[in-house]
Amino acid sequence: MATLILSVVGSDRPGLTQALAAAVLSAGGNWLESHLSRLGGLYVGSVLVEADDALALRAAVQAVDAHGLEVRIAPAVDAPGAQGEEVLFSLVGQDRLGIVAQVTAILSGLGVNIEAFSTRIGAEPHSGAPLFHLEARLRLPAALAAREVQAALEAISGEIMVDISLAPAKAG
Repeated sequence: MATLILSVVGSDRPGLTQALAAAVLSAGGNWLESHLSRLGGLYVGSVLVEADDALALRAAVQAVDAHGLEVRIAPAVDAPGAQGEEVLFSLVGQDRLGIVAQVTAILSGLGVNIEAFSTRIGAEPHSGAPLFHLEARLRLPAALAAREVQAALEAISGEIMVDISLAPAKAG
C-alpha cells in the first residue's frame, strides 16, 4: 500500500472536501490525516492517504482537478523516529514585518525542527490594532534543552516586541 500526500489549492466553495474525499474513496484509498483551510480566499491544504493503486487515485483526483481544484500528489517518505523533546511554542505581539523571519532564524540556528506552524492576525482587544499570533509544535535536537530555546527567543522578544511561551507537549 502506498502512502501519498495530496497538496490542494483552488477557489473556495462548498463541496470541495467532499469531492476530494469521494475521489480518494473511489480509488480505494484511505484518508489518514489532513490540514485544510481557507487562506487568502482560497481552499488550501494537504491530505495524507493510503492507496493500493496510486494510478487509480491519480485518475480519480484528475476529475476533481477538472472542477477547479489543483491537486498534486507526492509519495510520503519514511522518516526516522522523532528524537528530542517536543515543545509547544506560542508568540503574540503587535504585527510588524519580519517576526516570522527572525523567530525562524533563531529556531533554525539552534537546529530545531518545526513540526507544525500556524499564524494569524487578530485584533488587540482595547485598541483594535493588529496582533500577530504564532503557534508551533517544535522538536528539539536531543542535546538541546527547552530552556536554551526559551532564552534565545527571549533575547529577541524585546526587539520584536512580542510575548513568547514554551511548554512541554502533552504525551499521547
